[in-house]
Amino acid sequence: MPTKYEELIERVHELDDLNKANALLYWDREVYMPRGGVAERIAQMTTLSSLSHRMSTSDEMGELIEAAAAEIDGAPYDSNEASLIRLLQRNYADARKIPAEYVARSSAISGRTREAWVKARAENDFAHFRPWLEQVIELCQELADYYGYEDEKYDALLDKYELNMKTAEVRAIFDAVKAELVPLREAVDQSRVSLNDSIVHQPYDIDKQKAFARYIAEAVGYDFERGHLGTVVHPFAISFSRNDARITTRWYPDFLNPSLFGALHESGHAMYEQGTHPDLARTPLARGTSLGIHESQSRMMENIVGRSRGFWQAHFPKLQSYFPEALGNSTAEDFYRAINKTQPSFIRVEADELTYNFHIILRFELEQAMLNGDLPAAELPTSWNDKMRELIGITPPNDKEGCLQDVHWSRPGFGYFPTYALGNLYGAQFFETAVSQNPAILDELAQGKTTALLAWLRENIHQHGKKFTPGELVQRVTGRPLDHQAFMRYARAKFSDLYALN
Repeated sequence: MPTKYEELIERVHELDDLNKANALLYWDREVYMPRGGVAERIAQMTTLSSLSHRMSTSDEMGELIEAAAAEIDGAPYDSNEASLIRLLQRNYADARKIPAEYVARSSAISGRTREAWVKARAENDFAHFRPWLEQVIELCQELADYYGYEDEKYDALLDKYELNMKTAEVRAIFDAVKAELVPLREAVDQSRVSLNDSIVHQPYDIDKQKAFARYIAEAVGYDFERGHLGTVVHPFAISFSRNDARITTRWYPDFLNPSLFGALHESGHAMYEQGTHPDLARTPLARGTSLGIHESQSRMMENIVGRSRGFWQAHFPKLQSYFPEALGNSTAEDFYRAINKTQPSFIRVEADELTYNFHIILRFELEQAMLNGDLPAAELPTSWNDKMRELIGITPPNDKEGCLQDVHWSRPGFGYFPTYALGNLYGAQFFETAVSQNPAILDELAQGKTTALLAWLRENIHQHGKKFTPGELVQRVTGRPLDHQAFMRYARAKFSDLYALN
């Protein structure tokens, strides 16, 4: 006769399979599905979301979790069993707060809103998206009220992406980052050094971009035997198991950066999930511990590795071989300087390392205003442009390059955006710790290799999946809570060298 914990594991596996089936429908919708199948796909995904919610919030499930918890009482805190029980108890309590009607309605609205966003972005037509955004805002407001909060409404949503993080904490971190980033950016602006990025703005054959994207993803450690590269409007990574973690990117015929750094970014996400311990399979532990920690892995591969000098001294000859006409007369140093040029940009995912965080702060502030009812959807384009001028110093020429550029607001996902900037900070803190523990990491990166770095990440971060909270993990790995100092040390050293700052 199976134990209560074994019964729970069987139920957890069923739920995980169901959720992964829904994720597969999402992947197919984004990558391959004909547009004519949208209505039916929304219905299919809504059915699976509702079924999953019903199963995971049943009285029987709650009783089984508590019976299993009692059975394993005394198991070590770090054990898979104790970690899974903690996570299931938390997830169950949260899910029970959400009515089944809301789950179905949210899924259906999100599906239709996503299609409205695709059309609005393509046609630069915010008016088409506005009524759908209004519904998303209402969904977010409802969700925050269901979860409940003590201080700020935004806390309720942020917590679902970065557990135990408060809006006030993020605000304080971002204020500290701004206080040090603004002077650094101003020093760069006043520098006599001018970096030329024209070599990345040339004709680049898309088929060759696809081939090189596979090469560079493999170079940082992404395993294509357990992965796949797809084409989408807005890049993302998704996993169905540690043996099936997929990436996507997009291709421009006259700009290399989006495909190249999109592939590196999404590889970082997928490598995290490929590195989870096999014993966590088919459970919610086999995921990244938070969105901020997840972004630390993607931003590390995209920037700390993918925009480093040594990495391109090693891999630029290969890139040249793919694009001899565009790059035949350039050097690895030319390319390194081009991809690290600091300048204001309209598009978040194409922003340089110094201005990127301002894009996130902008979204963080706008989300709070919309959630609190201080910013009606109709006024978003104006408020967006005002904040772009305030934080980045430029005004988007249209809404496609402004408030319509991201897919995130097509679903009730307020609270997600801050994790991108938190990821920069986590990533720098992890990398600094890794190098202090194994200096060979820097030597390898100078040769274009990530073997030692990936081994360190596997041991200290990836294998644990979601066993620890983000606060627990960063303290466990680096010996201190999250702060912005490691990122600022990294940024000052890099850009002082590039722009000959004192």
